[in-house]
Formats: sequence, C-alpha cells, structure tokens
Amino acid sequence: MSNKVSRRQFLSYTLMGVGGFMASGMLMPMVRFAIDPVLQQSGGGDFIPTSQKVDDLTEIPVRVDFTIKDRKDAWYYSDVSNTAWVYKNGDTIIALSPVCKHLGCTVNWGGDETHPDQFFCPCHAGRYMKNGDNVKGTPPTGPLDEYEVKVEGGLLYIGKTVSNTLV
Repeated sequence: MSNKVSRRQFLSYTLMGVGGFMASGMLMPMVRFAIDPVLQQSGGGDFIPTSQKVDDLTEIPVRVDFTIKDRKDAWYYSDVSNTAWVYKNGDTIIALSPVCKHLGCTVNWGGDETHPDQFFCPCHAGRYMKNGDNVKGTPPTGPLDEYEVKVEGGLLYIGKTVSNTLV
C-alpha cells in the first residue's frame, strides 16, 4: 500500500500552512497590543513634589494640590491633578486622601457648621474625625486613606496612598 500524496492533498496542505502563517502574522500584533500594558513595569511608589513648605504646616489641615506628571494609563500619558489634606501632629506630618469611602465624593475640612473640627462629605452628610476615622452613624464605611509623605529641602513630597494607620 502506497502513501503517496496527491496533487489535491499537497495543495490543501500548502494552502492551510500558508493561511495559518498569515493568520498568525495578523493576530500576533493584536495580542501583543492587548497584553502590552500588563507586561510594562509599574512606576508606582514615586514621590510627587508639592509647593507646600513644611514649616508653614500647623495642626489645622490645609488642602495641598499636586500633579502627577505623565501618568501612564494603558497606552496614554496624561497629567493628573490630585489633592491631599495635610497637617502636623506633633512632629509627624499627616496627609489624608480627600476621597470619601462611601461614594467617592471629596471631603472638606470644616465644611459643616455644626462640626467645624471634622472632615465633611457633602454628598450624604458623611463625617470623619481629624485623624481620618469615620464618625459612627454617618454613611462612610471606613477611614480616609493616608498618603506616604517625605520632606526634602523643606518641601513636602507626597507618595502613594496606603490604608489609614492612625485609627
């Protein structure tokens, strides 16, 4: 019994091989495009400089705005503006995230006339103590996050957010 390949089989095998090669050539760039952000190294943990002088900080929280330059989000680079509530507790500098844990609204220091020494969320009347702890009986489900901080040249540098260590 002979296992010869006919012309028709040879052409079928050849066309399937060439077609598979061409299909993989078209699909590989699409797969690489889809998984490229996962393969990139993270640039997290960097400290962002602010214009806030550490000597000017007191025990009353002040709003400090800072900008993350060229933040990479998948394939796009953009500048992202952010805010922190910063104050001194003795010699320790505390920087709290202004994002409410209930619905993500922005909290303000002393925004409620009846509670001037607390953070207030205007969305659903949520309140936080000065250390970021949520006031029981109000909508927030947890304490405000903290930012890592460092001081260089008398200026405040703000890092990534971490869970609140004050409560």
